[in-house]
Amino acid sequence: MSSPTPLPPVPYHASALRPSWPSLPAALRDAIADRLGAPVVTARVAGAGFTRGFAAVLGTADGGRVFVKAAPAAEQPHLVDWYAREAAILDRLPAGLPAPRPRWTLSEAGWFVLCTDAVDGHTPQLPWVPAELDATLAGYAEVAAALADPPVELTALGLPHLADLARSDILWWEEVAAGREPSPVLPPPLRDRLPELVALESRLPRYAAGVTGLIHGDLRVDNVLIGADGRAWFCDWTWVCHGPAWFDLAGLLITAYAGGLDADRLFAAHPVTAGAPPDALDATLAALAGYYLTGAAAAPVTASPHLPAHQRWSGEQALDWLAHRQGWR
Repeated sequence: MSSPTPLPPVPYHASALRPSWPSLPAALRDAIADRLGAPVVTARVAGAGFTRGFAAVLGTADGGRVFVKAAPAAEQPHLVDWYAREAAILDRLPAGLPAPRPRWTLSEAGWFVLCTDAVDGHTPQLPWVPAELDATLAGYAEVAAALADPPVELTALGLPHLADLARSDILWWEEVAAGREPSPVLPPPLRDRLPELVALESRLPRYAAGVTGLIHGDLRVDNVLIGADGRAWFCDWTWVCHGPAWFDLAGLLITAYAGGLDADRLFAAHPVTAGAPPDALDATLAALAGYYLTGAAAAPVTASPHLPAHQRWSGEQALDWLAHRQGWR
């Protein structure tokens, strides 16, 4: 591909479009304050993410701080489902992981609310700062190790398998080849590579089949926070599924590749890639490129208006990385 821009068109820390605290129904604000035990005096709305749900760090008059997500059931039922699923997952994650701990949920005024501990941190800077990338990779190694043999109470939720999701949701080049999805606009060197893309992405379900460990499932830079102590924290656990941890790692490293880092080396050196198939990275990049590039043309109106640009950029970076690895230039 032709020199994609190394930075996303909209910074990850400013990708969301969310309601303000005063715009929420008064009954909802009162119910949240009652549950917190003190009036809410500050509300710092989260700038990262690609939904239109409310998300903010709330400060209370007694000095407390929490993170709250909220969505209206009538207008955004999918967000209500996502937040309820995340609450159940967070409640069952192994203790000690760098993930926000859940406090409570409530339903009020037609809204669903999830409250967790607030993480004092910031979205990693792009291009990646070496110390922040090192902390994120080390933190994910810790997460992956803990979830390789997940607790029974977590698997009892009936979480999906990446292999099944890949067959139905990520084999996008196959859909393009069959004419069921419009073909993304590709530069000349890649226009004739559709058969190879179909073949590569088709390997992902096979590689992911039978994996009992769990992965985050949506490991992007906007789902990472770097704490004041330099430790990486991992947020937005809605899409946890059974799958190989190298899938998460490949998705995270798309931004490292975009920033000019040796993403191949970073991938190969990480402990989660031990025993991975030799072309696991290629299969994942092919699948993610198809997912992002076709999704950019069909982003839901309930998402952030910045989502299509993010998906297009991410797909271009994944495809460019794959093209380099495959010698398609």
